[in-house]
Amino acid sequence: MDVAKHSVHTLVFRSLKRSHDMFLSDEGTLPPDDADAKKMRERCKINSEYWSVKDIARPKDAVKAVGTTTASKSKVVDERADPSQAVVEYRASGAVAGKSATGPSSSAKGALVPRRASEMPKPKWHAPWKLMRVISGHLGWVRSIAIDPSNQWFATGSVDRLIKIWDLGSGKLKLSLTGHISAIRGIAISDRHPYLFSCGEDKTVKCWDLEQNKVIRHYHGHLSAVYGVTLHPSLDVVVTCGRDSTARVWDMRTKACIHTLAGHTDTVSSVACRAMDPQVVTASHDGTVRLWDLAAGRTLTHLTNHKKSVRALALNPTENTFVTASPDNIKQWKFPSGNFLQNLSGHHAIVNALAVNADGVLVSGADNGSMHLWDYRTGYNFQKLQAVVQPGSLDSESGIYACTFDRSGCRLLTCEADKTIKVYKEDDTATEESHPVEWRPDILKRKRF
Repeated sequence: MDVAKHSVHTLVFRSLKRSHDMFLSDEGTLPPDDADAKKMRERCKINSEYWSVKDIARPKDAVKAVGTTTASKSKVVDERADPSQAVVEYRASGAVAGKSATGPSSSAKGALVPRRASEMPKPKWHAPWKLMRVISGHLGWVRSIAIDPSNQWFATGSVDRLIKIWDLGSGKLKLSLTGHISAIRGIAISDRHPYLFSCGEDKTVKCWDLEQNKVIRHYHGHLSAVYGVTLHPSLDVVVTCGRDSTARVWDMRTKACIHTLAGHTDTVSSVACRAMDPQVVTASHDGTVRLWDLAAGRTLTHLTNHKKSVRALALNPTENTFVTASPDNIKQWKFPSGNFLQNLSGHHAIVNALAVNADGVLVSGADNGSMHLWDYRTGYNFQKLQAVVQPGSLDSESGIYACTFDRSGCRLLTCEADKTIKVYKEDDTATEESHPVEWRPDILKRKRF
């Protein structure tokens, strides 16, 4: 028997036609309803959406208790579709049965009224800040700054491998310290010892004796550039962080590495210490912030809310909170568990530096020279400044790499890419009438992260 041979194209179309004829006839016909499944769906919906009122809204019980007519029965049955109305009618019928309408029923009805959305609290007025002085002397980008505990001088570290010490009042150069062989990325001055600590891209951490103006200790252990250094406020401990994705805890006197705080997967850009647990906080380019147990050398809390690299970190001097900065947002957190408080949105740039003073002024400085000043409590941006480069510099050299307030909180110092240090102060002539707060009460839309 000969079998007719057909092309693949013909066979495919025949198969399509058979499928079309088989299923098209009842394409729009739905399967019959399952009564048990429908009842189960209604019970699940009542338990999930009307759990708070399902025990109160019992139309049949209400009809029996009050002895309503047939017309009222139909009304009560209709109320089953709207539980909130059923609650009101049931309470009203209870009043007919002998309960006062102003008793417990009114409080129960009030509990079902939706709460009004919270509004942003009014921000505190802060005087605007203005440029007071420009200090030049470095031959490269100024990357770090630290203020003396006596508030008389400050130190800066630069890409020109020099640490310069300046008079805070006059801005004059007092001293230059040489010793690093690469860019200096971090500086810290001890409150309890005559020591200055510096770190740089040469993988070294140095301790300088300010009475002799020379290096007295080296701390070896980092495998790559060291980007930050900080001191513990009550212990003789130095904490550094760097490009090897670790933070290291050093004994100040013995130079021993007490802990290597490992866990980040990218450069650790910033580190801060505090007296209470968690005593160490680190921010990294992997987009995370970690709170560390200093005694055990392990992570207490791992915060992953940021979407991009976290380049700046600052502790609030008066509150038990801290703030971190990333190109996506500036975020506030609460110690000790790292609870998220709020976002400070609006600084659309790569934020390199943060500083907070005791008056509640938060400053964020970015790589494009923009500087925003915020009310710390409410997150209101009350001033925006743009750094002006010194004559002879390119416009692209307006980046801000570090900033800090002096010990009084009245002067702000910024380190910039045009090789200068700029000093800002509050405008003494400003008043609430001349510079009012442009604040409009709005519904507070807090994000979860």
